[in-house]
Amino acid sequence: SMASPALLMRVVASAYSVAEKAAAIVRNVMAAGDLGIVEKTGANDLQTKADRLVQMSICASLARKFPKVTIIGEEELSTDEVTEELIEDGHCEEILKKTCPAQYTGIKEEELVIWVDPLDGTKEYTEGLLDHVTVLIGIAYGGKAIAGVINQPYYNYEAGADAVLGRTIWGVLGIGAFGFQLTEAPAGKHIIITTRSHSSTLVNDCISALNPDSVIRVGGAGNKIIQLIEGKASAYVFASPGCKKWDTCAPEAILHAVGGKITDIHGNSFQYNKEVKHMNSAGVLATLRNYDYYASRIPNTVKQSLVA
Repeated sequence: SMASPALLMRVVASAYSVAEKAAAIVRNVMAAGDLGIVEKTGANDLQTKADRLVQMSICASLARKFPKVTIIGEEELSTDEVTEELIEDGHCEEILKKTCPAQYTGIKEEELVIWVDPLDGTKEYTEGLLDHVTVLIGIAYGGKAIAGVINQPYYNYEAGADAVLGRTIWGVLGIGAFGFQLTEAPAGKHIIITTRSHSSTLVNDCISALNPDSVIRVGGAGNKIIQLIEGKASAYVFASPGCKKWDTCAPEAILHAVGGKITDIHGNSFQYNKEVKHMNSAGVLATLRNYDYYASRIPNTVKQSLVA
């Protein structure tokens, strides 16, 4: 008889289907027209009905299948009111067919931490910048991001009425990443992608020091990493606190699975064990290629201002 797939592959296969369900919820909330917006800490820190429903759906669906896994979501919610229609029980067969990398075959449920951003780019979602929005499910083991799922609920939304809306990108270290066309940014061009709504003098000083050919300002960490792996930008630079572990875990796994690199502004890697603080206080620097070029040009004044 066939050995059953390793736990990691089962978790990723389920997270794939759970993310597709999440995307449908995101689209349904928008289509219904009542976003139910609440300010958390201010006008740039919003939560909508979609954030709430999606987090309940993702966390409850994964917790039901993998009860011993630690799941940490962005929103502080009780999972008591989860209705059955929010539960997704399916999985992606394609993922189960892939061979689990040897170093991950023995993983037990209680060793995994799943970091969930139910709707990355909430502010952009409320403003109708729908291509900025992603659903992020990152899977960590031994403090390291090893697998991730990024769903873009509105991928293709400007391609006309008959276009298939949405896509799911997934990756596992040692296997690779799937669901998109890996493309490198134009050689010799320095295209920096950064925050749209959380700008500051420090953020802008850091970008100027890198002497970019162009700067793209968009919402969402998931969205920025997708721009890197599809060759639209050469470096994601964010010299500010504000990014959290659930913003970076899934994108990091996917970026690393295709040979890219993400760190804080000092070059330290992020830790994803369940005890870790949620804030990435020392900013973000990520590239698909040529990481050292950008890392070596981050000004010391910027580094000194951002303490890990």
